[in-house]
Amino acid sequence: MGGTGGPEWLIREDAGQPVLLALYLRQVLGIRSPDELPHLRGIPPRGNDRSEEAQALLERQWREYWAMTVEPTAHPSPVPLELVDGFETLVALPSEGSDVLRSAIIPHAAEALAFSQSAHERYRKDAAAKPGVSYRAYASAIAEHERQVGRRAHSFELNVQVLPLTQRGVWWIGSLTIAVTDGLRGDVVAFDAAIHPIIAELA
Repeated sequence: MGGTGGPEWLIREDAGQPVLLALYLRQVLGIRSPDELPHLRGIPPRGNDRSEEAQALLERQWREYWAMTVEPTAHPSPVPLELVDGFETLVALPSEGSDVLRSAIIPHAAEALAFSQSAHERYRKDAAAKPGVSYRAYASAIAEHERQVGRRAHSFELNVQVLPLTQRGVWWIGSLTIAVTDGLRGDVVAFDAAIHPIIAELA
């Protein structure tokens, strides 16, 4: 996206199955981090009956998995990755140092996979029903930013994950990645206002 010869901007929007899976697992395992990100709708959060030490270890392994899932190129694993049984090719964990997380998530594979497939499919259908809407939303925010600052936007990349979260809003979940609630993404005026500060930060 962007004009030829000038600065380039690249925005990728999705409701990625790996991200949806990671958030489903976060909820059913009773993991708090990232603290600021709301829960997924319709998934009851789990009460935590682990010791403080066991919980801290699980959370640490999940955070590493989350970072690799959201921005894999920015967070490469120092050891080879191995696929986890029951998750098709959507969950790969480091072959060392993630045993606690691996054994905790395996019992949830079937329902986690089903949830991520259905949420991804819903997003895909919504996007297909409104071709061009996605591009226009970002292009108009960039044009408005250029008017305000009186120059062309700098080249930038942004990944947008559209997720069925319990609260409306936009959250940074990586250095180049934001999460936005599906309801907010579908509200043209509110999304325009919400994406402006993000564009201003990058462009």
